[in-house]
Amino acid sequence: MAKVFSSPSERHETLIEALDRGSLNEIRSLLLDVPASDVAHLIEASPPTRRAVIWKLIATENQGDVLQYLNEDIRAEQLSQFDTKDIVQLIDELDNDDFADILQDLPKTVVNQVLEALTDQNRREIEQVLLYDEDTAGGLMDTQFITIRPNLTLETISRYLRMHTELPDNLDALLVVDRKGTLIGRLSINNLLINPPEHYVRDHMETNFDVIKVNTDSSEVATLFERHDLVSAPVVTEAGELVGRITIDDVVDVIRDEASHNLMSMAGLDEESDTFAPVAKTAQKRAVWLGINLITALLASAVISMFEATISKVVYLAAVMPIVASMGGIAGSQTLTLVIRSIALGHLSGSNWVYLLSREAGVAAINGLLWAVLVGALTTFWFNDFILGSILGAALIVNLLVAAVVGALLPIGLEKVGIDPALAGSVILTTVTDVIGFIAFLGLATICYL
Repeated sequence: MAKVFSSPSERHETLIEALDRGSLNEIRSLLLDVPASDVAHLIEASPPTRRAVIWKLIATENQGDVLQYLNEDIRAEQLSQFDTKDIVQLIDELDNDDFADILQDLPKTVVNQVLEALTDQNRREIEQVLLYDEDTAGGLMDTQFITIRPNLTLETISRYLRMHTELPDNLDALLVVDRKGTLIGRLSINNLLINPPEHYVRDHMETNFDVIKVNTDSSEVATLFERHDLVSAPVVTEAGELVGRITIDDVVDVIRDEASHNLMSMAGLDEESDTFAPVAKTAQKRAVWLGINLITALLASAVISMFEATISKVVYLAAVMPIVASMGGIAGSQTLTLVIRSIALGHLSGSNWVYLLSREAGVAAINGLLWAVLVGALTTFWFNDFILGSILGAALIVNLLVAAVVGALLPIGLEKVGIDPALAGSVILTTVTDVIGFIAFLGLATICYL
């Protein structure tokens, strides 16, 4: 009797244990019953040497399914081991959108060879998806869908469907088009099944439903699916011609990728980064971001050096100086994160950003006063210096206000110029709060002590 797994995590643990024992036949047998997405997760969660073993144990006919779930770095590495003929065999049975995604990881010469190896119909379908950016509805859509005419009976449609050996995944509706291929309605599977077979399609089709333009950004597509609880949605050109269909499984991938991107980009990392990539490759990717941060640190150091005379006279300024920069950085990051999230969810618009800015400034003013009094009192008691406590409190208020304003305006400005706020926002914000904090604190100290 086959073993019943209670959860994906249990399947994963069982495979890991088999790998540790070196039970290759057991692993090969287990992999036959494990979903392709779970096999991909196992590969991503394994060091490179173990990945090679797992890949060889996957049945050849299942390797294409596993490829579509791997992140881009690992997928490109696996594909580099195959020639054009093998690649076509691996991914030929995939949906057109998944096929196109994999092609985009390959060199252009290899892509051309793969396309040439396809049948004319498949090539046209794949090339249609490749026309659009992968982060648009056109890049997400699957060109395999079922269309019907409004003047047919439901019985005719049912017979037509039974002629198919396989139907598209997540089929919740049939798309109704006119003779020119323009989308004019949708017939839900529910309406097809429950209504009298002699009725016509036009009697039960919906004409008021969600339609997505082909150049719509993928994040907007995800928002539409989330708000309206969609399972699928048709994709049309500006002229209304039906060109594809987006399904919920593709949207889940978009949501996951965006969440990963927002998290990883704040540290200057790629959301498709391989957790177990080789040392040299990982070091190379991180070196660029470290270099950018070094420049910002040098800028802050240059500001501090401008007040060398003040620090040398009142040495204990150096002990409390980091407090100002740290508090400003934290306060700014809170506002920055909130605004980036608001932009991603579509909450922020030209009519409400002023309110958000004023709200954040008000919050910063209250917190600034609160912590200025507390930190100023502690500093006065610690160093027995009322002037130092007052300077530190005043600098905190200034830096928290600046941090709130910059944290609110920075993502909006970056987005307008086409720069990802999640990627560049934290670095710029940290630089601003460090510089302003040091200038405010050391500048006031210079006035008071020199």
